[in-house]
Amino acid sequence: MDGKCYGASMSTMISEVYDALKEAGASEEKARKAAEAIASAENRFGRIEGELIAIRGEQNLLKWMIGFNLAMTVAILWKIFS
Repeated sequence: MDGKCYGASMSTMISEVYDALKEAGASEEKARKAAEAIASAENRFGRIEGELIAIRGEQNLLKWMIGFNLAMTVAILWKIFS
């Protein structure tokens, strides 16, 4: 297992959004649910951003590996045919 929790829901909310919705006249339950939904979406985007950073790191490693392999191949071919 890679330590990720799928399907787990956390009851977090953004207090500024909650306060603004309450001040705008929303009921307490609706304001809380909306703030939790926004926080959940923000958490999803944070996880996606983290995964993209990891993919970019792996991509950079692969670029270096391909470059090294190409340089070695050219050097060997140069040695053989010169």
